[in-house]
Amino acid sequence: MAPTYDGVVTGTAADPQRRVLLAAPRGYCAGVDRAVQTVERALEQYGEPVYVRKQIVHNSHVVAGLEARGAVFVEETDEVPEGAVVVFSAHGVAPSVHQEATIRKLHTIDATCPLVTKVHAEARRFAREDVDILLIGHEGHEEVVGTTGEAPERVHLVDGPDAVAGLEVEDPSRVAWLSQTTLSVDETLQTVAALRERFPLLIDPPSDDICYATQNRQVAVKRIAAEADLVLVVGSTNSSNSVRLVEVALDSGAGAAYLVDDVSHIDERWLDEVSTVGVTSGASVPESLVGDVLGWLASHGYGDVSEVTTAEERLVFALPHELRRSRPTP
Repeated sequence: MAPTYDGVVTGTAADPQRRVLLAAPRGYCAGVDRAVQTVERALEQYGEPVYVRKQIVHNSHVVAGLEARGAVFVEETDEVPEGAVVVFSAHGVAPSVHQEATIRKLHTIDATCPLVTKVHAEARRFAREDVDILLIGHEGHEEVVGTTGEAPERVHLVDGPDAVAGLEVEDPSRVAWLSQTTLSVDETLQTVAALRERFPLLIDPPSDDICYATQNRQVAVKRIAAEADLVLVVGSTNSSNSVRLVEVALDSGAGAAYLVDDVSHIDERWLDEVSTVGVTSGASVPESLVGDVLGWLASHGYGDVSEVTTAEERLVFALPHELRRSRPTP
């Protein structure tokens, strides 16, 4: 049985020498919740199939659950039948994708996280002002591809501090930095410091690009990692923010840290000589998967669960406008 989060375990004898530190916040952020609800509501209003370009969020279980309800995931808009309903994922798309959808007469619903939309707007503004954009992020990530598409002639990708030395810009006095929203806060600060040393007149974005949820989850995992022999991060391997949580845990003192898509990926040998296990989850992970992990740990004697809270999250994003009407017609 899965333990409750106040440390009480039903039907399982907890080993007093073994405990779990459960990070909070964890799991779904407002942008992910909005994106998943967008697909669910679209299926209710339009009926199946509803097409979704790319994974709506980077979690294999969420995608599989939506597929079971009638969502069809595709890589590109040319795989969507003309005139059909298509949802754009939370990671955002380039303007060219919107243009392609218009040509194909697709009924589009944009589930881009509003915080990613903000970065797109910043990219467009800097480009209009003839400022070169140094975009801190990981090459090939969908969010980076979408942001770059706003001003491809102006954006220069910076994949970490080591990439700064090779940058070439039109005017070193007119450069600004933006970032992918799901990066490690600490590594991003290191990259910005290196950029500022190279470009002393570097312009900052109007507000921090790394999203509140990414930062909050990293702060929380730092807190538990300092006391944990092992940290389990629930999340899929293509989830940037989940991968960063593993890195942050290791950098913050955890004896070991692993990314697990679900409970079936836990190796019992990881528990050898472990008394304290930290548990957290990425921003696209359903809480049920965390409950499964807690249940598995309880069955192995780790039934004393203490939730470590470092922030309270109350932000909620409204659904896309197409889904706020009674029953729109494609």
